[in-house]
Amino acid sequence: MPKVHLLKPGSILRDESGKILDARSSVTLVIQESKKIVVDTGLIGEEEIILNALARLELRPEDIDAVINTHSHPDHCGNNHIFFESEIIDPKEGEIISPGLRIMETPGHSLDCISVVVEASKIVIVAGDALPTFDNFLKNVPPALHINRDLAVSSMERITSLADVVVPGHDRPFSIRDRKYVALPI
Repeated sequence: MPKVHLLKPGSILRDESGKILDARSSVTLVIQESKKIVVDTGLIGEEEIILNALARLELRPEDIDAVINTHSHPDHCGNNHIFFESEIIDPKEGEIISPGLRIMETPGHSLDCISVVVEASKIVIVAGDALPTFDNFLKNVPPALHINRDLAVSSMERITSLADVVVPGHDRPFSIRDRKYVALPI
């Protein structure tokens, strides 16, 4: 059964008017048997945070088999270079990466948004910016930055109807049912 570890929580900083001043994505590690996959690699300049998180799990970048980016924005793929020995994969809807790990297309924030569905002890969805924060879930509002509101709303509904736990793009993991933050690994 896969294990999901949060290497780095995402964050978002806004000014009084709601304008985004700083956005940094979550970085997640999924371990399925001997396969190790990093989902999103964060913003350039966060290398040390990611390397330290891996070291706490007794891992190095060269131990990572593959990297999946939920979309191509620099705050989600800025550190792909750390994993230069890993395969950078660009999976599509329904693609099974390994047993218990598959892809769900979740466009709206951008057209290339995907989410990673992990069938662990609970269904964990690494959602990227398809569901960027716990607050987006609680208020049932799509990402403020989106290319198509209807697609964004549909993707959020798809995620929340399936997930037990969501790793959002710019916040800490949370439980859909319990409506609270939760700790990983799961």
